[in-house]
Amino acid sequence: MRHERMTQAAAGRNIGGLVYFSLAFTLGAYFTFAAVQGDYGVFRRVEIRAEAHTLRAERDRLRAELDRMQNMTLRLSDGYLDLDLLDQQARDVLGYIRANEIVIR
Repeated sequence: MRHERMTQAAAGRNIGGLVYFSLAFTLGAYFTFAAVQGDYGVFRRVEIRAEAHTLRAERDRLRAELDRMQNMTLRLSDGYLDLDLLDQQARDVLGYIRANEIVIR
């Protein structure tokens, strides 16, 4: 009878230890996964850096376009009129040509 109780007690300790280690392993695996692929994980950080780089490039392109448009607006303003630019815009937008020009399409 005594041997049977020891076997049951040892089996209970083995099952308890197995449950403890499986729980610890599961939590460790979860936190490792979250650290790598979670919302604040390593992969997400790389994605955010790539997106930031793309957005900076687009911002720089838009700034250059804005500078070009501001320059053209200044050149067509009342205070500073660039006749060559005005002529070019009239030709492009309105389709004007001079009487002595030939248009080939």
